[in-house]
Order: sequence, then structure tokens, then C-alpha cells
Amino acid sequence: MNKKTIFITGGAGYVGEMLGEQFSKRSDVERVIVLDKEGRPKSFDGNNKIVWISANTSDGTWQSRVASYNPDVVIHTAWQIREMYGKKKLQWKWNVEGSDDVFNFAFSTPSVKKLIYFSTVSSYGASQSNTFEHYFKEEEPFIEDMYLYGIEKKEVEERLRNKYEMSKEKAPQIFIVRPAAITGPRGRFMRIRFGLQSALSGQLKESIIHRVISFMVSYVPATKGWVRQFIHEDDVADIVGLFAFNDLEGEYEVFNISPPGEPVYSKDMARAVGKKVLMVYPWIIRIVFFFFWHLTRGRVPTSKGGWKFYSYPILVDGNRITKRYNFNYSCNSKDAFYSTKGRYEKYVPEKSRR
Repeated sequence: MNKKTIFITGGAGYVGEMLGEQFSKRSDVERVIVLDKEGRPKSFDGNNKIVWISANTSDGTWQSRVASYNPDVVIHTAWQIREMYGKKKLQWKWNVEGSDDVFNFAFSTPSVKKLIYFSTVSSYGASQSNTFEHYFKEEEPFIEDMYLYGIEKKEVEERLRNKYEMSKEKAPQIFIVRPAAITGPRGRFMRIRFGLQSALSGQLKESIIHRVISFMVSYVPATKGWVRQFIHEDDVADIVGLFAFNDLEGEYEVFNISPPGEPVYSKDMARAVGKKVLMVYPWIIRIVFFFFWHLTRGRVPTSKGGWKFYSYPILVDGNRITKRYNFNYSCNSKDAFYSTKGRYEKYVPEKSRR
């Protein structure tokens, strides 16, 4: 058996750690090289297949060491998602220039045959003209011009495409995924982060600010345009595994990854967390976001443009991967959001399972 060596950036993050843990258990994997600027997760303790590298993708210290292992597949998940208050230039260096470094490594290292990059649906743009009826497809342009996360991801996709067009003859096979909101028992119960689900469900207890926010959302505040799509973490891992471990057609493939079926509307969200919906106007959301962003100096992730994503819909068509590679999602958005089923259900307290 020809065993693979996988290189994952962002290995301390939600997705990167999950992929590292699961792929290292495969019999056809020799080793998993995991890089992150944050500390090594405890889940990797005692795992002899994991090679941990403490580095930032943009610091230029990791390339020779990773190359010495001759990686077959590069999976780029590393990203500073939440905007750092007053540090846009540093964040650009980490995210955009760091991505350039990862892509340059993948293109210039002979052993690398595949590059898998995590993009986002946010770059399509949360616009007042968006509707519940329109589902964005992969060929539609990115128009986001206010929310830094969407802007940076748009820039990086453009750079990757340009690099591929100029170097097709030496480019690895490229797969880009634009996921809906990723969730599941691992994300909701093993990695409680500040976010919509944790705030509404009362899981934020780290600080006074978090307790205040949990109190403020005793109702589910929502605009008429509020809607979310979710994809189960198991589906994300399976999609990346499909790309990494199978011989597939295609040279440069882009996929929205979001299951078919109805998305999660505000009434569904409220029902799931046992609360009532409080309808509000977008201008109210905008003011609240502005206030918390500056009052907390970015500790509450309500940066410029973020209010639009709580006010206007972005829905995507995730069927291309089914048509192209016959991939079938394990559950729809509502089940991904609400159910605790999945590979990590054993970590969910029994009273919370559903």
C-alpha cells in the first residue's frame, strides 16, 4: 500500500484538528504534518503519526521541515477568521500572504499532488438585494466589499486562480471548498466558541461580557432576511477525504458545500434553543455591532460589515459536488444544526443528546 503524507495548516482550529485526528487513524496514511501558531491540541497526545510544527504560515520558518517529509496532499485551513481590532495589516499578512506561502509551497514541492483550500460563502456578499429564492452557484462572482473575512478570502481565491493559470504545467490538482456554517457535536460541545449558536443556547460563560450577551439574547433577534445554512462536520471531513484519498477527474475544482433541503430560518433557530423570535430592523443590528466592536475592542466579533450577515440572506447551491463526484450529504441543514448525531456524539452529555 502506498501510504500518504498529509500536510494540514491550521491544525489547532476546529476543522484542522478534526481532519488531523481522523486522517491519522487511516491505514493508508503514513503521517500527518500539522502546523499552527496556536498550541498543540491535547487530542494529538500520544499519536505517533502526528508531526506538530509550531509556526505561522506567513513566518517562513516551516517550509524546509515540511518538505523533508515529502507531503502528498496539502490542506489549507489556517485562518485568522475574527478580525483583530486595529491590526488589519498584521491580519492581512497572516491570512493573505500566509496563503500565498502555502500555495507557493504546494506548487514548488514535487511530492505534492493535491491542494485543498478552505474558502467561504461569505465572499458572495450579504446584500439587501439577496433573496430567499436565489441560491448562489460557484460560477457567480464574489462581491463582498465590507466584511474583512469575505474580502480576504475573495483576494486569496483570486490569487490562487491567477497562480494556477500561470503555472498549470506544474500545478497540483486543486480543490476549493466554500462551506456553509460548519457544525455538529464536536463544534457545539467540544469546542465552545463565541458564535451564534453558543450565544443563543447560553453556553457563553467565560466573562462578564459573554454573560451580558447571553442575557441580551433571551429572545432570538432576527431581521426579515435572517437565514442560515449548516453543514455537518462529518460531511466536511468526508468531502476532504474524498478529495485527498481518491483519484478524481478535474484540475481546478470549486465547490459550495452545503446540503440540499430547507435552510434554518429564524423560527427554526428559536425553536431549537427554546426561545421566541424578536423581529428587528437591520439598522438596529448595525448599531449594536458597532457599539460592541468598539466597546470591547474586538473581543466580541462584531467587526465592520458583520451586521449584514445577520440582516440579509446568503444561500448557496451545494449540489455540484453530488453531480460531479456522486457525494451524498449525510443530513440537511436543520439536522446538522439541531441533532447531536455523528462521530463525536459520545462527547455529548446524554441529557443533551437528540
